[in-house]
Amino acid sequence: MGALTEKQEALVNSSWEAFKQNLPHHSAVFYTLILEKAPAAKNLFSFLANGVDQNNPKLKAHAEKVFEMTHDSAVQLRAKGSIVIADAVLKHLGSVHLQKGVTDAQFLVVKEALLKTIKEAVGDGWNDELSNAWEIAYDELAATIKKAMG
Repeated sequence: MGALTEKQEALVNSSWEAFKQNLPHHSAVFYTLILEKAPAAKNLFSFLANGVDQNNPKLKAHAEKVFEMTHDSAVQLRAKGSIVIADAVLKHLGSVHLQKGVTDAQFLVVKEALLKTIKEAVGDGWNDELSNAWEIAYDELAATIKKAMG
């Protein structure tokens, strides 16, 4: 269980803003990194059927959701020391990931891609403290989704 410092929460907030400033580009970077590491992931995301297209609204929407949920997790960890996701949302996330047979290794690929994407988004603002904050938030979120997968 990771709690975040006030500074870490601030770092996550500012890097989330940096990510959103160029959502189409950063979304494409994110999925390109995933496919480089795990080409088979193409079959897990319907919007990647024809490769990474940064103009695809589904690609942008999905990337935004992944980063937004990780950001929200960081905020909750700072405020409460744990993550709270509405039951209906959690049930949906659990069943979708279960249905697609998402493995621990794939959760790690996504984590690595998420961190590299944030690193690109913040440029010189990247540091270990920022990296650790996103990692803690992602790990807690992934653990919560895995629990919901049963």
